[in-house]
Amino acid sequence: MNNVSISQLKMNPAAVFAGAQDYPVAIDSRNKVTGYVVGKKLFEKMVEWMENQEDVMTVRQSEFPKGKKAEDLLAELGL
Repeated sequence: MNNVSISQLKMNPAAVFAGAQDYPVAIDSRNKVTGYVVGKKLFEKMVEWMENQEDVMTVRQSEFPKGKKAEDLLAELGL
């Protein structure tokens, strides 16, 4: 993981964001990580992954194994 200081972030934020497209960049203040910067591309991938995980959990908690029809479940969920 790349680390940059808050001073570096203030001096050139565009470069920090450019470097954070595929992997987070840790922001240091007094040699302690105080936060992370993620670029648009990485953020969108993270959101997509979280949404997919939520879908997986919904299916696992569904009544499909009990023979419930997908159409009935979708109707219950309002989808």
